[in-house]
Amino acid sequence: MKTKIYKIDGDAKGEMDLPAAFSEEIRPDIVKRAVEASETNKKQPHGPSEEAGMRHATEMQGIGQGMARVQRLTQYGGSRAAKTPQTRGGRRAHPPKPEHRPKKKINKKERAKARRSALAATTKKELVEKRGHEIDDGSLEFPLVVEKGIEDIDKTKDAIDLLKNLGVYSDVNRAKKGKTIRAGKGKRRNRKYRRPKSILVVLPEGTEGLRAFSNLPGVTVKTPETLTIEDLSPGGDMGRLSIFSVKSVNQMEDW
Repeated sequence: MKTKIYKIDGDAKGEMDLPAAFSEEIRPDIVKRAVEASETNKKQPHGPSEEAGMRHATEMQGIGQGMARVQRLTQYGGSRAAKTPQTRGGRRAHPPKPEHRPKKKINKKERAKARRSALAATTKKELVEKRGHEIDDGSLEFPLVVEKGIEDIDKTKDAIDLLKNLGVYSDVNRAKKGKTIRAGKGKRRNRKYRRPKSILVVLPEGTEGLRAFSNLPGVTVKTPETLTIEDLSPGGDMGRLSIFSVKSVNQMEDW
């Protein structure tokens, strides 16, 4: 498979052969399963204390008293119930167990195939558009491969100019405007805001561009060694808008 190489000014420079991983069969079912397994394995075990709801001085009146046989607080004269799940301040009936380790297993070969399949999906324009990415130039070939100059960009304003020249900066604006307040309890747990995923930029280790692009909203910056299936298919949705440097593409020969 061949693709165009773009210059810093956005014009096509030539063509190059993509590694075999970019030609992998696209399997949404395997990608979805691999992403779910990865997300599940990141969950932290949690649960209440074994003494939760049981720290009360109680006694039971016994049978034949005309009242339910439950533990009752001694400080209230034996009238108010405690400890049982249906009582105020009592224990939970079936709480989450901290000894339970939420885990999903997936075969090594299956996970590797899912990662290559997610990488191959970045070459399909229809999948990129289906994910909701905004593209100004309809003649672009995916994934976007840019010459070596992208690795030397050390300022965010220069990174913005490059994205504008390529015709994909509108997708960064989409992520910037899409910032919303998270629904649920997560807003109280140091993750109040949600923001859509925008462009994925893959550059070699130690280049200046790794820092310049990371300041843009919604943009993920990775190296070929740290690139994961969750970066290529956030939430299991394939076809993320991706930009590679020529060197980073060559480093993916062994994927």
